Amino acid sequence: MRVIFAGTPAVAVPALAAVADSRHELVAVVTRPDAPAGRGRGLVRSPVGAWADERGVEVLTPARPREPEFLDRLRELAPDCVPVVAYGALVPPVALEIPRHGWVNLHFSLLPAWRGAAPVQHAVLHGDELTGASVFQLEEGLDTGPVYGTLTDEIRPGDTSGDLLERLAHSGAGLLVAVLDALEDGTARAEPQPADGVSLAPKLTVEDARVRWGDPAFAVDRRIRACTPAPGPWTTFRDERVKLGPVTPAPDAPDLKPGELLVEKARVLAGTATVPVRLGEVRAAGKRAMPATDWARGARVGAGEEFA
Repeated sequence: MRVIFAGTPAVAVPALAAVADSRHELVAVVTRPDAPAGRGRGLVRSPVGAWADERGVEVLTPARPREPEFLDRLRELAPDCVPVVAYGALVPPVALEIPRHGWVNLHFSLLPAWRGAAPVQHAVLHGDELTGASVFQLEEGLDTGPVYGTLTDEIRPGDTSGDLLERLAHSGAGLLVAVLDALEDGTARAEPQPADGVSLAPKLTVEDARVRWGDPAFAVDRRIRACTPAPGPWTTFRDERVKLGPVTPAPDAPDLKPGELLVEKARVLAGTATVPVRLGEVRAAGKRAMPATDWARGARVGAGEEFA
């Protein structure tokens, strides 16, 4: 089939590469427009766009997918299908109807669970033990279309969102290509999503990433892992923001009140509503990330000082 791939961030690149290496003909990619990034705030190509540029693949960057110029070019390229991974813009019905097989989306959850922009983060945050990926027919609703296929993956105790998303990006790439093959062969069957089990996964904000020391240790652990690497878990110390790496509950530690710090020879502990947690890496404002013991030594953390 002739395909146009739609996606934007780095997590979409494994699927893009798999589609390009498949039996299907990649004729172009659609991605979000170049965006300001870095200290200089210069315009930077998306990872999907950069991948295509390096290989001489046409790149389409409509500000909105309903633009007449984009729709005209889509019709000219005449794709049979548009596979999608984390494109980042709502696709209007007029664009969905152009390819013979429509747009098929690789989503990183077991639909109808965690529909929305941050399915992996919410799965980790809410303590799910099992997640996966789904390929479904894109339609006007938010991740509501019928599902062609799924795969599952266990959420491991130490998984951050970044760890889990990397695994799903690679395993999901194979699932997406398998669905494209089945569409071309005429063997694909899409099943409607069940009405039960629907949950929503909106994008996590910077405020969502603030550690809540009054929560139990397991919830503190989940929030930090869910927000790693983005939007980045944080707290405040001496009225300045510090970023945190994953922590480990420490049931053998002395009792501490929520947020209270205790510096021991080989570890730094912070109190929660239940048992303390052992800090991993800490990154103070303007500093590099470092082991918590090194941070505490440099900051000269005193007895009774707290995260807030």
